[in-house]
Amino acid sequence: MPVFNAALIQIDSQDDKDANLAKISQMIDEAAAKHADFIALPEFVNYIGGRMGFIENAESIPDGETSQLFSRKAREHHVWLLGGSIVERIPDDDSHVYNTSAVFNPKGELVALYQKIHLSISRTFDESQVIAAGSRVVTFTTPFCKMGISICHDLRFPELFRAMAVRGAKVIVHPSEFNIVTGRDHWETLLRARAIENTCYIIAPNQIGAKKNLTSCARSMVIDPWGNVIARASDRECVLMAEIDTDYVDTVRERMPSLSQRRPDVYGGNA
Repeated sequence: MPVFNAALIQIDSQDDKDANLAKISQMIDEAAAKHADFIALPEFVNYIGGRMGFIENAESIPDGETSQLFSRKAREHHVWLLGGSIVERIPDDDSHVYNTSAVFNPKGELVALYQKIHLSISRTFDESQVIAAGSRVVTFTTPFCKMGISICHDLRFPELFRAMAVRGAKVIVHPSEFNIVTGRDHWETLLRARAIENTCYIIAPNQIGAKKNLTSCARSMVIDPWGNVIARASDRECVLMAEIDTDYVDTVRERMPSLSQRRPDVYGGNA
């Protein structure tokens, strides 16, 4: 199944978790009505608020309320669903949580779990004060292709994206709450760079709206393996659709075989 329809949900999540979940459910239904095969949501999709609010609203995965919603909707609509990210409770740790992205298959089964590796520091919020860093590169297999997951600040670390591409990822999904200050200048440039250097699709659903500590830049988009923006959201809450042709990844990799020209014998690792 080389071609599939991807839906990116651009949403304005706030500090009312119940209201966020109701909106998430409605927007997933809208994406399914548009014949999405794969649905992706942005970072911190079920709650964005103060530092202690992240601790109070953390959930276990897959038993928590948000994960159960994702599982139920994936099963109801028979779609693949990447639930953006939520704060995941860490057993025996009352001061830190993980920033975690979970993937559910059309049976509603949890098939992949990625905990954000690179934590951002801004003038208003140091994520490490409340969020623990993950330590695993994650890819997962779908009927469409192998995919990878990164979250927001991870975008600034090309090594992570290269590691996923080397593992066979043709699509990397990048849920974010990228802010408007850096987003104006860096968001699209970095997304296109990651797509070009790894000759892969980048699916990047982003938050929109003014939050307590920042304003999100919106501009959810899909980049193809040649670096072209093939879908871009307007500045409003919306469901953005894009057709993904995984055979095109093979075509570009044949035309631009940079992955096969790597010299790990010189610089080592997954770079």
